Amino acid sequence: MLKSMAGDPQKHTGASVRRGLERLFGSWVRQVSPATLRADAMAGLLGAVLVLPQGIAFATLAGLPPEYGLYTAVIPCIIAALFGSSWHVMSGPTNANSLALFAMLSPLAMAFSPLYIQLALAVTVMVGIMQWLIGALRLGVLANFISPAVLFGFTSGAALLIAVHALPDLLGLPAAPEHSAAAVLRHVFMQLNLAQPAALAVGAITIGVALLLRRLRRSWPHLLIGLAVATALAWLWSHYLNAGSATPSSALRTVGQIPVPWPRFEVPRISWAQATDLVGLAFALTIVALGQAISIAKTVALRSGQRIDANREFRGQGLSNIVGGFFSCYVSCGSMNRSMPNLEAGARTPLASVFSALLLLVLVAVSAPLLAQIPMAALAGLLVLVAVALLDFWRWHHLFNLSRSDFGVALATMVATVTIRLEIAILLGMILSLMSFLYRTSRPAMRTMGFDSRGLDRQFVVIDNTPDAGLETVEITRPDKSNEPGETPRHALPECPQLKLLRMEGEVYFGATQHVADILHALRSQPQPQKHLLVMGKSMNFIDLAGAELWEVELAARRAMGGDLYFHRPRPEVIRMWRKTGFTRVLGPEHQFPDKFTTISTIFNKLDPAICRRCTARIFWECQSVPGPDTDADPA
Repeated sequence: MLKSMAGDPQKHTGASVRRGLERLFGSWVRQVSPATLRADAMAGLLGAVLVLPQGIAFATLAGLPPEYGLYTAVIPCIIAALFGSSWHVMSGPTNANSLALFAMLSPLAMAFSPLYIQLALAVTVMVGIMQWLIGALRLGVLANFISPAVLFGFTSGAALLIAVHALPDLLGLPAAPEHSAAAVLRHVFMQLNLAQPAALAVGAITIGVALLLRRLRRSWPHLLIGLAVATALAWLWSHYLNAGSATPSSALRTVGQIPVPWPRFEVPRISWAQATDLVGLAFALTIVALGQAISIAKTVALRSGQRIDANREFRGQGLSNIVGGFFSCYVSCGSMNRSMPNLEAGARTPLASVFSALLLLVLVAVSAPLLAQIPMAALAGLLVLVAVALLDFWRWHHLFNLSRSDFGVALATMVATVTIRLEIAILLGMILSLMSFLYRTSRPAMRTMGFDSRGLDRQFVVIDNTPDAGLETVEITRPDKSNEPGETPRHALPECPQLKLLRMEGEVYFGATQHVADILHALRSQPQPQKHLLVMGKSMNFIDLAGAELWEVELAARRAMGGDLYFHRPRPEVIRMWRKTGFTRVLGPEHQFPDKFTTISTIFNKLDPAICRRCTARIFWECQSVPGPDTDADPA
C-alpha cells in the first residue's frame, strides 16, 4: 500500500510533465520513441546534406556572406519545428526569401557590406514580430487571400530573377553595378566578350552531373554531388592545369573560408530612421514568407495526412525569425526542397529538423576547408537548376487550359515580380486575384428550367443553350408515386407560356445585382412575357441589402404586369435577410414553398384560365383538368 502510494506522485508528475510538453510543442510529443528517434535522425542527416549547398547559395543570392545561410539553417530550423504546426516542414533559407531580401535592401546599402548585414538582421526581427502577431491574433485566415495563382506567379518571377542574377557568376563576369533584372541583363550582354570559359565549364559540369544523377539515382543528393564534382575539377584546373599561368584568373572565384555556423548573439545595430524605412519592407517580406510557409505546410500535409493549424504555424515561424534575427540569421520559412525529402525519408516528428540543424554544425566543422574551395560558378549552376525547377512549365500549360483568369493573374504577377518591387508585385497579384473572383461572382448563373419528358419519372432539366446544362431530379409527381431518377433526356419539353422557372445559382450581392437585374428585365421585356416567375433558390447562397432590394423591385414589376413572384426553397440565410428588410411581409409567406409539387399546384390556380385553354404545352399535371384545343394531349 505504501509503495503504491509512493509511486502515484511520480506517475502523476510524469503525466503532468508530458501534458505540459504537449501544450508547449504539440501532440507529436506522445509519438516519440526509440524507433521515431532513429527515423528522425536519418531524415535529419539528409536534411543537413541538402541544406549545405543551398544555404551557401541562397545566402549569396540574398547579398550576405555564405555563412549566414548556414546560420539560418540552424536556429530558425529548430524553433520553427518545435513551436510550429507541421511535423515535417523544415525551415531555413529559401530562394524566394533570399531574392526578396536582396531586392528590397540593395537600394539601401551595398550587398555584403556591414550596414547591409545589420539591415538584414533588423528586418528579420521585424518580420518575426509581424508573423507572431498574425498568429497570436488568430489572423491566419489572411493567408487564404493569397491565391495559389499569385504564389505561383511570384515563384516563377523569382525563378527568373534567380537565373538572371546567377548569370554573372556563371560566366565569370564581375558583379553588375545595378541590381534590377534589366540592369543585370544589360551588364551581361555588354560584358559577354569577357566571359571566362573555365567558369562556364564549371557551371555546366555542376548542372550536367546534378541532372544526370537526378535522372538515374533520384534518391541521391544530386545537388550536393554535382557541387562536389565541379569543385574537385575546378581545384584540379586551378592547381595543375592553370598553375603556370602568369595572370591569375578571376574566372574561378571561390567561396572562401567559412566559419563554423555556431550561433552567436548579436543585437542588430541600426538607427531609428533606418528602422522606419524597414517597416514597409518587413511587411512585404512577411507576406512573402507567410505565403510560402502556409502553402508548403499544406502541400506537405496533403501527403502526410496531418491537419495544419495556420495560426500556430505563423507563431512558430514568427518566433523563429525573432530569435534568429538576434543570432545572425536572415528571414527564414519552410522550404519545399527540404520538407518533401524530409517526409519521404521517413521523418516521424519535428525532431528530424532538430537533428538536421545539429548535424549541419558537425558537417561544417569537419569540412570547412573543403567548403572554402567551392567555385562561385558552381553555386551559380545550382541556382540555375533551382530556377528552372521553379518555373514549372508543365504547370503553366495546365493552368492555361484549366483557368484563363488564374493564368492571367499568375502571368501578371510574374511580370510584376521581374519588373517592379516584389512587395508591390505580390499586392498587385492579390488585387488582380480578388478582382477576378469578384468578376466571376458578379455574374451568377440564372438558368431556365423545364421538363425532360411526360413520363412519371421525368426530370427537371436546364433548357438554356449552355454547355454545362445539368439535370435535377423532379419532385412534381403524383402524390401516390415516389420520386425516382429518370434517364438523361434527348430533348426538353416547351416552357409554360405563363410561368417562368428560373434556377438562381450564386450570391446576389451588390456586385451582382446589375447583372441579375438586366436578365430579369430582359425576361419581362419579351413580346409575350411569362408574367409569373418561380425562382428556385436553394443555390442562392447569400444576399445583402442590395440583393434584397433587387427582389423587391422585381416583385413590384411582376405584380404591375399582372403576374407574381415566387420562391422555391430559399436558404435560411436569405430568409433572415428578407425578414430584416421587411421583404417577407411584402412578398407574403404563401409565396415561399418547401417542395415543387406544392409550388406548382399553388401557382397553377393563379394562372390565366383563358391562356391555359389555348396552351398546347400542357407540361404540368394540373393542365389535364383544363379543356383545350388538343384534348388528346397526355400531360405529365
